[in-house]
Amino acid sequence: MTGESLRALAGQPVIVGGGLAGVMTALMLEGPCVLLSAGPLAAARPAMASSMLAQGGIAAAVGADDTPALHAADTLAAGAGLCDPAIVDRVTADGPDAIARLSAFGVHFDRAADGTLKLGLEAAHCRHRIVHARGDASGAAIMEALVARVRATPRITVLENACVQALLIHDGAVTGLRASVMGRDITWPAPAVVLATGGIGGLFGDTTNPLGSCGQGLALAARAGAVLGNLEFVQFHPTALAARHVAGPMPLISEAVRGEGAVLVDENGDRFTEELAARDIVSRAVWRHMRAGHHVFLDARQVLGARFATRFPAIDALCRAQGIDPARQPIPVRPAAHYHMGGVVVDGRGRTGVPGLWACGEVSCTGLHGANRLASNSLLEAVSFGTWVARDLSGLSLARTAPPGEDGIAPPLTPAPSEALRRVMARGAGVVRTHDELHETLWRFASRMEHDDAALVAAMVVLAAQQRRESRGGHFRADFPQTAHDAVPSRLTLGAVRDAIAPIMAQAGKMTLSPDNGVIA
Repeated sequence: MTGESLRALAGQPVIVGGGLAGVMTALMLEGPCVLLSAGPLAAARPAMASSMLAQGGIAAAVGADDTPALHAADTLAAGAGLCDPAIVDRVTADGPDAIARLSAFGVHFDRAADGTLKLGLEAAHCRHRIVHARGDASGAAIMEALVARVRATPRITVLENACVQALLIHDGAVTGLRASVMGRDITWPAPAVVLATGGIGGLFGDTTNPLGSCGQGLALAARAGAVLGNLEFVQFHPTALAARHVAGPMPLISEAVRGEGAVLVDENGDRFTEELAARDIVSRAVWRHMRAGHHVFLDARQVLGARFATRFPAIDALCRAQGIDPARQPIPVRPAAHYHMGGVVVDGRGRTGVPGLWACGEVSCTGLHGANRLASNSLLEAVSFGTWVARDLSGLSLARTAPPGEDGIAPPLTPAPSEALRRVMARGAGVVRTHDELHETLWRFASRMEHDDAALVAAMVVLAAQQRRESRGGHFRADFPQTAHDAVPSRLTLGAVRDAIAPIMAQAGKMTLSPDNGVIA
């Protein structure tokens, strides 16, 4: 794309992110927009967006024995006191309509012979309400249909291989962005920017997320002056495939397998936890059992056996690629970073506190998930808030900004987190945390955060975890294992992080560490 053609797009809303939240926002907008994707916008490249990796499906109260009120109650219970009840009610009420909108865009959900939707059961749900597509390949099926619709919509301009480096601010409002698009550095005016950049799993040593999911949107928003909330709450999925040879995200063994009756056992065949408890509870049980010297397996032989490949064809293929036949062998599993409940604080329209900036999907903190996301609520949130952001933007009079000047020289791109950074983050801010581990982890990232977005996001997550002196939902402190009586959400700004880290940096200047304990290179 030439500089002239890029300039012609000035004045259109820009959506940053090619996952479900981003494409849903683009499709629901009434006018022209620009969709930036960090890589190829195609389901054939699943490592580019977590949405494409989703297995279970979308939670929605569409069963004859279900209601949005029951769905809301389950969501509130999982959120451990930090959900916004009004947002929970609104999103769960939107569930059936969200399924209808996706169907209208060409998503073919799995149905019984009589045409009714097939519904799965997942942990902490009181009803079968997980709407799925192509068995356990729901994310890929949904994204294939939506990407095809995006490609067929002329008003949506898709720019691939685009990396946003900074948001442009004037008088406290976002007025555009600086980006590298297809290798070309540009400064780009825009009347509205929507962040739909995903989560932070790539900061951790074991993750089910694409390794590029390192909180880029959080860093952009923080540096632009936005408020970030509940950053300490990271959901670790208890059953990632403990694969031997996998480059990239760890394969996920969907919670739906446990919903079918599969059990968690150790090398002796002994069960040690309730499989359908909330994810944080199961993850800690697996973590502790492994710390005690055991190996952990998910055993579906008795409940599924030869039917495993039919019910879960994608998972069956993942297992067989590792030499495991789940019909005859238990599947080795371990916890992995999976979903971030925290994010950029937004209201019910997806607006941040910075004029001109919206956020939706995993990068946002809407109040739906609280301290622990209920299984399969993430895709629902992306569809619902993508829709509501689009409606908000469509109802505004977005004045065209002046065309950009000469293409600017953007700062160097922040490299992907090193393996050393990911190991440190997993050790210091993983399933179970302590003050000393958090303090050392924060020290390691503090000196790098001004010029390294991954280090900034890691420091913010660790600081929020250090400041929460209790255990709640996805955040567990071994030194503060009790849950406080009052549930108080956390809030951070870049200024607050700098103030909190200043004494740590002053202390660091007086310390001498061995190479093994030094700052990550």
